[in-house]
Amino acid sequence: MIYTVTMNPALDYVVTVESFAAGEVNRVKTEHVYFGGKGINVSKILKELGLESQCFGFVAGFTGKELARGVEEELGLCSRFIEVADGMTRINVKMRGDQETEINGMGPVVRDGDVEKLQTQLEALNDGDVLILSGSVPQTMDAKIYAGIMKPLQSKEIKVVVDATGELLLRTLSYRPFLIKPNKDELADLFEVEIHTIEEVERYARKLQDMGAQNVLISMAKDGSLLIDEDGQSNRIGVCQGEVVNSVGAGDYMVAGFVAGCLSGKSYADTLKLATACGGATAFSRDLAKREKIEEMVKQWA
Repeated sequence: MIYTVTMNPALDYVVTVESFAAGEVNRVKTEHVYFGGKGINVSKILKELGLESQCFGFVAGFTGKELARGVEEELGLCSRFIEVADGMTRINVKMRGDQETEINGMGPVVRDGDVEKLQTQLEALNDGDVLILSGSVPQTMDAKIYAGIMKPLQSKEIKVVVDATGELLLRTLSYRPFLIKPNKDELADLFEVEIHTIEEVERYARKLQDMGAQNVLISMAKDGSLLIDEDGQSNRIGVCQGEVVNSVGAGDYMVAGFVAGCLSGKSYADTLKLATACGGATAFSRDLAKREKIEEMVKQWA
């Protein structure tokens, strides 16, 4: 079984405007509400690829109830969210016009007892399961939380994927995550450097592998992606060809494609193709990418 953890899910309120003007009334042309969060995004594309998963994480307030309802009823996913007492599941406003602007909410107040409930849930994981830890955490949570989740699972053969940034990611490396997926800018931030070339990307990706990560996948926007696999091989691929209409969640869908490729026994080179196809198909779709679109993207490298 695949388990995705979204510590800080959100209702994403996505609107388009002609041209945003600060200090004035701005009329919305289109509006949509999505049930968001990096782990939830991964579960969505896994379902499209025919793989079951369960969504874990924390929700709170009336927005949390709506998110949990939507994940189950509208997305058709299995969820086991923990409802916490204080705060509310965040609403993220994403405004698209002549520029893209985002306003992200805070998230609920998650206490030690809530974290213990999550850790109890994860005790049910078995050898061969996949655990995906994705995204930011509420402001009340410690940057050691992902590492704390991984530590008691070390006695089991579980593939742990970490898609996070900064200290959240760095603290997990000693527990040898199966996959990490920073983008190029996040990679530079981890080492407090500027990265200008593909050679520099590879150098710092290999440093993360030396620090414990088994597979390191770096997304590089228009320059495609670079994977340093667990055998130490460098795999590079370009971007899919098409018209970008949606930039939200493409990295999350790459994680889903990578996991799906690995579980199906594909080589790392072919797994990278599937991961990139999932990200590209999402970028070229106004909503969730369909399996047919993903397969179309894969054929670009046939």
